[in-house]
Amino acid sequence: MKIYQIIAGLVVIASLAALPMLAKAQSLLGSPVSANSVDNTTSVQLDLTYKRPSEKTKIHRYLFDAFGPYPIASAAITAGIGQVENSPPEWRQGTVGFSRRFVSDWGIAAVGTTTRYALSEALKEDALYYRCDCQGVLPRLSHAVFSTFTARRGEDGHTVFSIPALVSPYAGAMTAIYGWYPRRYNVRSALRMGNYNLLEFVGANISLEFLTSAPHSLRSRLHLNNGHGAPNSDVELSSSGK
Repeated sequence: MKIYQIIAGLVVIASLAALPMLAKAQSLLGSPVSANSVDNTTSVQLDLTYKRPSEKTKIHRYLFDAFGPYPIASAAITAGIGQVENSPPEWRQGTVGFSRRFVSDWGIAAVGTTTRYALSEALKEDALYYRCDCQGVLPRLSHAVFSTFTARRGEDGHTVFSIPALVSPYAGAMTAIYGWYPRRYNVRSALRMGNYNLLEFVGANISLEFLTSAPHSLRSRLHLNNGHGAPNSDVELSSSGK
């Protein structure tokens, strides 16, 4: 619970940091339109260096997010917390109880990741995370938090509100509650679990934003440490959507 409280605090800080940017955007929308303003707005909104990831990159990224070492480690940690708290108590303790919790947590994450990538593909959104070009802790923190609810679309990579990003944390929770959790759990339990999943998603984006990686590391090969989303030179990508 302390981890979730820390992440929630970071979300609040990032939201406050983003208020000036939102106010500026609102003033631009309310100001008279001229040729110069259109050109300036276009230069701000469009990422001219953006290149859509290839289908190969998206498949690799999905497999890594759903079945790679990070979701396994996350499931193990979450299962350990559930083991300490004996939640759900019906699963008891011991190796069998930990195994059930581990498989459950991994399944929840896999369902959520699959939902996010599948819906993103259907809506032609880019589900990858792109680090911010901005400087400073608060602007970068704000970018990481709001990227949780947005995605890139189109050849220019413009930012849009992402339904898959909002739905996927709750899809895994609903699947678990109505699939293998004890019957006493209900939709309220699923919503609460989905909220925790969403906070974990925020935390993952924050880690992607601030944790550096070497040029030839696994993260680099998986399209993670390129701030503009353009293909890395050491990765075979073809230009082809969260």
